[in-house]
Formats: sequence, C-alpha cells, structure tokens
Amino acid sequence: MSQRVESLTIVGGGTAGWMAAAALSKVFKRLKITLVESDSIGTVGVGEATIPTLQFFNQLLGINERDFIRETQATFKLGIQFEGWRSPEHKYIHGFGETGKNYWAAGFHNFWRRGDELGLAESFGRYCREVQAAQADRFAIGPDSGLNYAYHLDATRYGQYLRKMAERNGTIREEGKVTRVNQCKDSGNILSVTLDNGKSVDGDLFIDCTGFAALLIEQTLQTGYEDWSHWLPCDRAIALQTELTGDPKPYTRAVAHKAGWRWEIPLQHRRGNGIVYSSDYLPDDEALNLLNHSVQGGLTSEPNKIRFVTGKRKLQWNKNCIALGLAGGFLEPLESTSIHLIQQNILKLIKLFPDSIDCALDRDEFNRRADSEYRQVLDFIVLHYRLTERSDSPFWQHCRTMSVPDSLAHRMEQFQQTGRFFLEDGELFVDSWFQVMIGQGLIPKTYHAVVDEMPESELAALLKQLSQGVQSHIAKLPSHAEFLKRYLSA
Repeated sequence: MSQRVESLTIVGGGTAGWMAAAALSKVFKRLKITLVESDSIGTVGVGEATIPTLQFFNQLLGINERDFIRETQATFKLGIQFEGWRSPEHKYIHGFGETGKNYWAAGFHNFWRRGDELGLAESFGRYCREVQAAQADRFAIGPDSGLNYAYHLDATRYGQYLRKMAERNGTIREEGKVTRVNQCKDSGNILSVTLDNGKSVDGDLFIDCTGFAALLIEQTLQTGYEDWSHWLPCDRAIALQTELTGDPKPYTRAVAHKAGWRWEIPLQHRRGNGIVYSSDYLPDDEALNLLNHSVQGGLTSEPNKIRFVTGKRKLQWNKNCIALGLAGGFLEPLESTSIHLIQQNILKLIKLFPDSIDCALDRDEFNRRADSEYRQVLDFIVLHYRLTERSDSPFWQHCRTMSVPDSLAHRMEQFQQTGRFFLEDGELFVDSWFQVMIGQGLIPKTYHAVVDEMPESELAALLKQLSQGVQSHIAKLPSHAEFLKRYLSA
C-alpha cells in the first residue's frame, strides 16, 4: 500500500518558502509542515515588483490589504515604464488594464490601427486607464477607480509577514544549514535532511526553496536544466537599495542601456535599484559604475552581485520534491513574474496535492502545466529584446537578429501580417501583448475586415469618446502619494 503524505518539509525560507508554508498550512490543517532555514543565508534582492495576480494570492490567505501594505512598506503599481527599448529616446508604459473597447469579432487594436492610418487615433496608450493614471501619477482603490494594480514591496518583509501567519497555523521552523540529504536507496526519494546541529528532519514530501543552489532538486536529484541563454543573453545582475527621493511613482521603471537594462522600484521607505546585463558585452566593473551613476538618493545597502543562467529545471516536480522560486528556474525580472511563478506552483500543488508519495499522474500534470507557464513567460520577455530598432551597441545588434522560440516567431509574424492574435487557454498576459508589441513598433500591416463596416465618422467618434472617457476618469483620482497616505492612516 502506498505511503500517505502526512508531512511536508520546506528547505529554505525567504519569499518562496514562507509563501508555500503560509498557503499550505492554511489549506491542509492536518499536514505536518516544517520549514528549515538559516538566518546566515542572505537573499537575492530581486523580485520586489509584482503583477496583479498577487492580490488573488493574498485574498486566498485572508490577508488584510492595509496590514499588508504597512508591513511590507509597499506602494501601488499600475504598470512598467519601458525606456529606451525601442530606441534610445523612446518610452512607453505597459499598463495592467485593458486598452480601448473590444468587440466580439475583433480586438480594439484593429479599430485603433485603422484610426491611426486615417489620422484619427491618438497613441495606443491614451486608451488605457492604467497607462494614463501612471503617467499622471494618480491612483485610487474602490468600485469607482476601475484600476487594475499590483504592488512594489519589500520581499524580505513579505516573507517575515507570511512567516507569522504560517507559524500561527502550526508550521514548525527549524534553524540550521543542511549538511546532508538522505535518500531511499530503492526509489531515490528524499527521506530526510541532516542539519549542521546534527538534527534530522524527515518528510513525505519536500519543497526546495534553496535558490540558485537547488540543493534538493538538482544537487541531490540531478533533475537537469534547460538553458535559455541563447534567447535571453543577460547573465548578471546587481541589486542596490537607496534612500527614497521624492514621492513614489505608481509604476516600475525598466531603463535599457547598451548591454541590458536597469530597474527602479519605489517603496515607502526606500528605492530598489538594479542592473541586468550580459557579461559578454559589459564588464562587471563597468556595470556597477553605470548603476552607481544612475541611482538617486544615498545608498542604504551594499551592492548584491548575482550570476545566473536563464532557464528552468527540466522537471519542477521530481520524485517527492517540488522546486519553487530560483530553485526551479530563473527568468529575468523584466515583467515582474518571479513571485507570480512561485505563487502559481503553490496553487498547482494545492490542487494536485497527492494522496500518496506514489503520485505519477499528479506529478506529470504539475510538470506539464508548469512547463507551459514558464514558456509563455519566456516568449513574452524575449519579445521585448527582439522588438528593438536599436543598433547603437553590439548587444542590441545581436538582439535585433537573434532567433526566438518558434511559438513567438509565429505570433509576431501573424500579428504583423494580419493583426490577428490568439491566446492559449490560461495565458497570463492578454492585453499586455498588444501594449508591448505596439509600444515597441510592431504595427500590423492591416486590420480585421469588420472594422470597415464602421463608417469613418463613427470610428472617429468612438476613438474620441474612449480617449476622453479615460482622461475624464483619471482627472478625478488623487495622486498616488496622497492616496497612499490616506489609505495607511485609515
């Protein structure tokens, strides 16, 4: 008879570990959950910008949003401002909301495309509430705000916040470094981990949250890794924190440079900064110098230098071990998907939680879905690099001509030639594709035939009405800083 899953051991804390502990301890009251971590192990320092799906995760945990904002020193995020990606001086915002008004036969971008051709349309972003609110530095929450939003947060504080919740739900925390991983000689399953204090912690199921070290999923189980660096050539990052100067903006900045890009993430108490680059095109010392000269405010941390290979484990769930976060793979933080991918694997594990250790069907389904999600995010991130008009450096010359995944190549060609775009079931990014493609200059050569059924005067009135409606709505909102202050004092 197969062994039932009665205990779960999470190796590694941080954001990934405590997200898993908080969620699983809330759902499975009878499951014994132990989390092993060491305070002497630091954090990577990226992943402090999120996407709107984190709202759903927090709601599942019953988290009060005001408490969460206070505890994590969070601010609100309406999108990402991409600067210098299409050309050195060009910028646009990828907002989290819907652009314009879609019709069942054709998306709004088709009507915008014809309007642009006739000189009737404004820029694509003028028809998106989140884009316009971000540009105007305005924000509000409520039934009348109509804004989709995410958060900028202190990831370390978020982990600490979730730790309290998990421990209240019965999660046991063990302090210590893992010195040995013990496996079953017959099945290869992990039986226990031995700590530097001599203690042994066993489990029926294990979650690997050990970051790039991937102690369980790779060092022990030798799962294998898919290297995607031929599509995403950046292999270095440096994270740096500074004092906050001025009011925090409700968007992340992603500023391209000659060999990659850098980020700015405003929190309540500081600004998170970082640079992502390819060491083939930019030496480490030059990258640090470039970052130091771009930041605002005094330094509040030492530079955290990170080396990585973009890609993912060949299996996210191997034998009785599931990888979360950096242990499972790394895609650039360009579209703030790191925490989202952690969240998704946790939710999949809850839905596919096995009755016994012998759970091949659940494991295979988990891996199939996780693989699909990683590849969808991969395509979207590669899109930003491939769609550039820049030729001012060898790095961008390479990106303009590099090969891309077949699935992305098909989408780009179909959109450019016909204006058509089709989503797979369960895709994360929807309107985002249009905002990035059009924002970076991929304009369809034609539009859907149904658009010509609308008289030119009616099209002009529609575009004017939509634009004015967005501007009128945004004008009623308070500034982001003003709203944040009111929200936290309530």
